Amino acid sequence: MLSSLSKLTPEQLEEIRSLEQKLGKTLLSFSTYDVVSDDLNTEEIATLQALEDKLGTMLVAVRELKKG
Repeated sequence: MLSSLSKLTPEQLEEIRSLEQKLGKTLLSFSTYDVVSDDLNTEEIATLQALEDKLGTMLVAVRELKKG
């Protein structure tokens, strides 16, 4: 399972911003995903690391768990 910041609609963002104003607090929205880490070969790891360096972020290779 993996958690990350939620993808929200403009309407959902507005509701959160409204609550932030009311509370005087900053809120973060997280969602969870049914995924597991996936294996990468040496070439794939090098390619992924190069993009991480370029973007200044961390990337994780995952695959969705099959449902049912």
